[in-house]
Amino acid sequence: MKILDWYILKRYLFTFFMMLLLFIPIGITVHLAEKIGKILDNNVPLHEVLVYLLDFTIYFANLLFPLFLFLSVIWFTSKLANNTEVIAFLSSGVSFYRFLRPYMIGSFIVAILAIIMGLFLAPKASEGFNDFSYKYFKSGRSAVENTNVFRQINDKEIIYVSSFDVKNSVGNNFTLEHFEDNKLKHKINASSIRYIESDTTYRLTNYVKRDIGENDDVLDIQRRKDTLFSFDVDDLIPVIYAAETKMYGDLKNFIAKEEARGSSNVGRFKLVLYRKWSLPVSVFILTIIAVAVSSMKRRGGMGVNLALGICIAMVFVFFDKIFGVMAEQSNFPPLIAVWFPNVLFGILAVFLLIKAKR
Repeated sequence: MKILDWYILKRYLFTFFMMLLLFIPIGITVHLAEKIGKILDNNVPLHEVLVYLLDFTIYFANLLFPLFLFLSVIWFTSKLANNTEVIAFLSSGVSFYRFLRPYMIGSFIVAILAIIMGLFLAPKASEGFNDFSYKYFKSGRSAVENTNVFRQINDKEIIYVSSFDVKNSVGNNFTLEHFEDNKLKHKINASSIRYIESDTTYRLTNYVKRDIGENDDVLDIQRRKDTLFSFDVDDLIPVIYAAETKMYGDLKNFIAKEEARGSSNVGRFKLVLYRKWSLPVSVFILTIIAVAVSSMKRRGGMGVNLALGICIAMVFVFFDKIFGVMAEQSNFPPLIAVWFPNVLFGILAVFLLIKAKR
């Protein structure tokens, strides 16, 4: 690698990480100032707050990864252009594509980091961040999408709970109905159901099982009963952020199960799945756009480049959010919703790159 490559690559990575180190503490401070009242009111232990802030840092960084990268590249490339360093590089016989190479190397490193965060770090951080928020910031409400969970778990059984407390793994007003040949064979009711993680059993309170006979029904009534069921605890938890908390393999299996059940949230879950790969690709696209926009020395200096860059970044975020909402709220294909901004801005990147080369 030549001196030019090392020079630009070091500036690329240094500016990007400095941008993260500058903005993340600001994000933490603003967020903590907003939530400090509820934290004090709930007497949250210090170690839980520190873990929450660590989860928030990873969650926040992963969410705004492309924006930080885009602004950092525009910032240091504009400085190179204002110092006439870009002109010096190109006038020495270096082609614009050759000048772009260290940026692509830096993009590859950042894209690998984005993949690691998306596949391994972000799911765990999202789970901790959201669990803490629902426990302390939302008046003890469980992270359920609605208060009535009604699901067909297989060809023969349907379950229902009126609500489910995610943190304590407790559901209220549980019902299981078992059918054979479209006829109800037995029905189980309980005032509450608790998942016992240590032995993967369920504890039912005020258990009543009614076996439907041709002439008479048979009742089995118990104050408390520990038993096994064929469904998983996830079947009782329609968590809004469920997809965000799962590793890639678990997420694919989770989506397959939700599709088989005809869940209305499959579009939202697929968005999370596809974004794990679209985000690293957007790193390359946004880097090319940032270099093409900021490598020219302008009369207004860095301010013009930064203003133009912020506008482009806001448009990218706008398209990403708009198409994401369309996929969540309608039948719009999630794959198109995730990749359309990349395709659109990829075309823009090629156009700006050709223009900058000239």
